[in-house]
Amino acid sequence: MSFPHSEAGLVARVSHLTKSYGSASNTVTALDDVSIGIRSGEFTAIMGPSGSGKSTLMHIMAGLDTATSGTAWLGDTEITGLADSDLTILRRRRVGFVFQSFNLVPTLDVRGNILLPFELDGRRPTRDESAWIGRLIDSLGLGDRLKHRPHELSGGQQQRVAIARALGTRPDLVFADEPTGNLDSRTGREVLALLGAASVEYGQSIAMVTHDPIAASYADRILFLADGRVVDDRARSTADEISRFMLSMETAA
Repeated sequence: MSFPHSEAGLVARVSHLTKSYGSASNTVTALDDVSIGIRSGEFTAIMGPSGSGKSTLMHIMAGLDTATSGTAWLGDTEITGLADSDLTILRRRRVGFVFQSFNLVPTLDVRGNILLPFELDGRRPTRDESAWIGRLIDSLGLGDRLKHRPHELSGGQQQRVAIARALGTRPDLVFADEPTGNLDSRTGREVLALLGAASVEYGQSIAMVTHDPIAASYADRILFLADGRVVDDRARSTADEISRFMLSMETAA
């Protein structure tokens, strides 16, 4: 099955998105009429306090969760009512993921983990794709770790493998969910720099959920959520500016 790519400069978007949990008498609204788009080639951070809806938004945009109402697109493919089998193929071919817990397969070595999306898609990388993967391996400093398994790697090395896996298929969009949450500050900064370089050098679109102002300061654009709504949408800001805005949100709550 083929899926159309966006011609509007947006790699993902949602319109009037609402997500509620619970019964009618005890409903919790995680997202409340959210409409946003993720622009091509942009590194976007999605921020907000715990319970703001930021992870729920990412999961729906990535096709990992369903909305109560509203619509979501990846490229120009509406995924809101897409069959599970088609949605699985779409995610596999068009979306990459970087998780806080790395999510590497412990029985596979580094090369096997990087190539896993191709295995799941039932194909081998083309010559061009193999060259691209080789370039990623070199740029991420993994060339001497290809035969190592995850338990033989540091946290930073495991996250580098996860980034290579996410970028290997040249996805339209990479979703990163608290990618530095399990890393020390120095390694976390290295991972953020790698994500930023992927956006600048390769034109990779990235949507990163984070609660960390330092992490968000690496992004080109920052979306702030509170109580399930987008309350601010701003260009690159310093960690101090982001911290002050987050504090003002808490004070106003």
